[in-house]
Amino acid sequence: MVSKKLIIKNPSGLHARPAGVLAQAAGKCKSDVIIHYGEKNIQVKSILNIMAAAIKCGSEIQLECSGETEEEDLKKLAELIESGLGEEI
Repeated sequence: MVSKKLIIKNPSGLHARPAGVLAQAAGKCKSDVIIHYGEKNIQVKSILNIMAAAIKCGSEIQLECSGETEEEDLKKLAELIESGLGEEI
């Protein structure tokens, strides 16, 4: 298991389109992917679970990957989140 703390930079947080982008990318990962946000543990491969967590811009999350490709999955997903998930300018 590997994990990394991240700050959500997308102005709309992880709602609708950003959640879809993240869930789609996580769906391609071989490892299990979970976001720890407060007391919540969110399965990242489900857009509905991400949206239901109501993670806002500026929130700190912990992204966790466990499985055969955990290192590369964590790197790929962390870079996606840090890039703002295609934030609108």
